[in-house]
Amino acid sequence: MLIASLAAILVLIILSGFFSGSETALTAASRARLHHLEQDCNARAGLVNRLIEKRERLIGAILLGNNAVNIFASALATSFLIRVFGEAGIAYATVAMTLLVLVFAEVMPKTYALRNADRLALAVAPVMRVIVFLLAPITSAVRVVVRFTLRLFGVDIAAGESMISPQEELRGTLDLHAREGTMVKHDRDMLGSILDLADVGVSEIMVHRSKLEMIDADDPHADIMDQVLNSPHTRFPLWRRDPDNIIGVLHAKDLLRAALLRGDSEFDIPGLASKPWFVPETRTLRSQLEAFRRRRVHVALVVDEYGTLMGMVTLEDILEEIVGEIDDEHDLKVSGVKPAPDGSYTVPGSATIRDLNREFEWGLPDEEATTIAGLVIHEAQQIPDAGQSFVFHEFRFEILSRRRNQIVSLRVVPPTRL
Repeated sequence: MLIASLAAILVLIILSGFFSGSETALTAASRARLHHLEQDCNARAGLVNRLIEKRERLIGAILLGNNAVNIFASALATSFLIRVFGEAGIAYATVAMTLLVLVFAEVMPKTYALRNADRLALAVAPVMRVIVFLLAPITSAVRVVVRFTLRLFGVDIAAGESMISPQEELRGTLDLHAREGTMVKHDRDMLGSILDLADVGVSEIMVHRSKLEMIDADDPHADIMDQVLNSPHTRFPLWRRDPDNIIGVLHAKDLLRAALLRGDSEFDIPGLASKPWFVPETRTLRSQLEAFRRRRVHVALVVDEYGTLMGMVTLEDILEEIVGEIDDEHDLKVSGVKPAPDGSYTVPGSATIRDLNREFEWGLPDEEATTIAGLVIHEAQQIPDAGQSFVFHEFRFEILSRRRNQIVSLRVVPPTRL
């Protein structure tokens, strides 16, 4: 009889470990990998996916089975030790079962399951399907009781089911892998930028009109040719009478082709330009990328709500937002951020907040301003003079130089150096 009791306790502890490990494996398994396996006709992967889709019912069955075997094992151990040690057996049973369940039915199986989540989930799926089916009536009743009880306290389970969007879940996964060191920073930044395409406007990555190289259509033919040949750019907004009056976008290849065909004779340069395409500054990068693909063009002019030219955005700008800066043999190297030995940084005022955050892991807000100079002006509520210093968002900003109403450069001290 005693041997039978010990054997029963051992079997129940093994079952408890099975339930604990199954719970961890099924909740920690990679949904992406399981979906891929299901697409490759892996029946067990499809079974795991169906179990996880009804997570509440799955967890309910596991908890019901786990608690039942733990309580039953504790009752048998208490009965066995009472017969051996009398009333003191209650204390012995409590200590012994706590240690046995903790080590062999909780920590050990869950540790193994965390390290082998996908493989264990595939292994236990057929058994768990049977258990979930058999315990479905009881778990359904338990869910009804739980929902009713929580509703009495003003908690509606249904209202909280979609609190985290798929995009937020992906961001969390990327951050987790980055913290654990399983993903390099560039890969995380690139994947994160893809998720940000629907939230970032073209105004945040466009080339501002103050930096645009435009061509006056009324300039002499030779001057236009020299400007195009001496420029690192290939596309130029073409204006007439007023820089806001854009009449076309001139491509250097079209100009050079015409020059080769017609020799020294002058030709109609505005006639070579393509029709300008104006887009609002509020358009997101995702919609602009889709528009580029539909229209099969690579450049658009950005205007504000009043129709004033704000800048120009290209397909390359959007691609660089995803994969990082793309330099070719004709790109000019522009002086950028310069770190100082004391941990501060000399930053051009035109540097975008998004680029700085991505490069240095800063976390400065970019909702109200696109550039670092714009952030300082927004927070200070003034156009500061050279030499002034401010502390915003735990960063110190010192204005190094200013040209008219534009902050040219500033010194930024991150929080760790304050």
